[in-house]
Amino acid sequence: MIKAVIFDLDGTLADTLETLAYYGNKTLEHIGLPPIETQRFRYLVGRGAHVLMEDMLISSGREPDGSTVEGMLADFNRMYLENTMYLTKPYPGIPELLQVLKNNGLKLAVFSNKPDAATQKVVSTLFGEAFDFVLGKREELPRKPAPDGALLAARKLGVTPAECLYVGDTDTDMQTGTAAGMTTVGVLWGFRTRAELEQNNARYIAQMPMDIAGIAEQINLASDPV
Repeated sequence: MIKAVIFDLDGTLADTLETLAYYGNKTLEHIGLPPIETQRFRYLVGRGAHVLMEDMLISSGREPDGSTVEGMLADFNRMYLENTMYLTKPYPGIPELLQVLKNNGLKLAVFSNKPDAATQKVVSTLFGEAFDFVLGKREELPRKPAPDGALLAARKLGVTPAECLYVGDTDTDMQTGTAAGMTTVGVLWGFRTRAELEQNNARYIAQMPMDIAGIAEQINLASDPV
């Protein structure tokens, strides 16, 4: 029985590709490196800002070192937190999906590798009070694909992991949901491919947002003893 849906944020609920590419490239500019093509960021983001800085350096032909990465991270976070919503928008159909899920009595949460302050800002700006619990990257919790944050979200919602859909757009999300013992749903409108999602144990694939409501309903109908 599905009682809750836990969502990734970037590439799942919110289209942040241009935002992350913009601030990532400004960070590179500040250390004298050329920009990375925006679409390349589809494969760089998703594992937290620290890893993003390392991967941007590697993509630029530079070996990451601790002091450079830490300086880039501070620069990136400063710019991003000053204007988090720049170029960020919800994916079409997401607000309508959230309303349907709430109308169906499901609890909703967000768990993101984005820093917690930015996660709270994006979710509240785009979706108001649609979510029952919102969690970004905090120092006391390991980042995805560790399941700790997903399990915390389930506890906050008052449900078991088996009663949750875990929805995301990357291998990291599918690994997180699987490690947490949740039913994983990979979405095709985000940053990665169907092949990546299926290779990382996506139980279901959503081609459009409203498919998620259908998946929850399908599972619940199948579990209904009547």
